[in-house]
Amino acid sequence: MKEATLPVPEIGLIAATRGMAGAGAALLLADRLSPKSKKMLGWPLFLVGALSTVPILIDVMRRSGRTNGDPIATPPPTSPL
Repeated sequence: MKEATLPVPEIGLIAATRGMAGAGAALLLADRLSPKSKKMLGWPLFLVGALSTVPILIDVMRRSGRTNGDPIATPPPTSPL
């Protein structure tokens, strides 16, 4: 299993996006709102939560592929001519 080190603010961001997607899905499935209200509130929450997860996931996947917590790989230095 690969491991990735995440700072606390990023964990909070991940939790917030998951919460938004969950809240949107819950609103879409709720019976207490009118169908129009459910769609007006549920879809935007769900889509923002789901779509904002993609760049975070890509970032975490990139970090888990690095070794020793190194920053993004830099090319080797070139010699001056």
